[in-house]
Amino acid sequence: MHFQQLINGLAVGSIYALVAVGYSMVYGVLKLINFANNAFMVAAAFLLILFYSTWHLPYGLAIILALVLCAAGAVFMERASLNPIRKKNAPGISALICTVGYSTVITNLLLYAFGSQTIMVPFVLHLPTFELWGAVIDPFTLIILGTAFVLMVFLTWLTYGTKTGEAMRAISQNTQAAKLMGVDVNKIITLTFFIGTVCAALSGIMIGIYYSAVDTTMSFTIGIKTFAAAILGGIGVLHGSLVGGLVIGLLETFVAGYISAGYKDAIAFIILILVLVIRPSGLFGKPVQSKV
Repeated sequence: MHFQQLINGLAVGSIYALVAVGYSMVYGVLKLINFANNAFMVAAAFLLILFYSTWHLPYGLAIILALVLCAAGAVFMERASLNPIRKKNAPGISALICTVGYSTVITNLLLYAFGSQTIMVPFVLHLPTFELWGAVIDPFTLIILGTAFVLMVFLTWLTYGTKTGEAMRAISQNTQAAKLMGVDVNKIITLTFFIGTVCAALSGIMIGIYYSAVDTTMSFTIGIKTFAAAILGGIGVLHGSLVGGLVIGLLETFVAGYISAGYKDAIAFIILILVLVIRPSGLFGKPVQSKV
């Protein structure tokens, strides 16, 4: 029983971690909370349903198209709205509200197109379950864990082992200095939104498959959990997002299994409040020093 809950918690936590990575990547470069991340996450699952179940496209192609369209939507948001806001040196709250606006628009478009009811998410890879140490393991759970691990390794290498990652870190420290050093700031920012949204969209598809269903309210319920995961680990820190997502997923699963499923959604809020009160910078974040 304990091992079963552990496996389930790791799977859910890995999904949360991928969305939290999307938050952290954008915040690490722009110091901006991209609340549209949640909407793109859910939109990817609905697009998979549209492309595969309605348009009857091949399953793999449907997933790729869903990821690309969500990432393209994030790039459009950045170039059409956030970039002009930055050029006008508007307060940071302006860009944040802009992402909230995009999230609301996308969520309402999904409501208009698919309705408010829960929709089944298709999955074509039906593999037999197996038993390990008394726990029934679904192979898709291992796929989730493997995907999260591979993506985290790739993103860590991209951030700390490539010129692109060096440019991202330079922009996060001083945008003007990065420009003077020849960094194409707009290109790097656009790439950051693209990668972060692909991670969020992929997690949306995986969580839809994991629960076999999706609905528009997931953009809030799962979105707040993944945001709490990013805050817990230290927003802007990739490995912090991984740890934060796993902690949230494990706590949620054990609460649902041993106390009550009705309380599991409160865990993210409790953790978010505690972290903000005790350590606002998160587990791996560094406190910001105010310069006089």
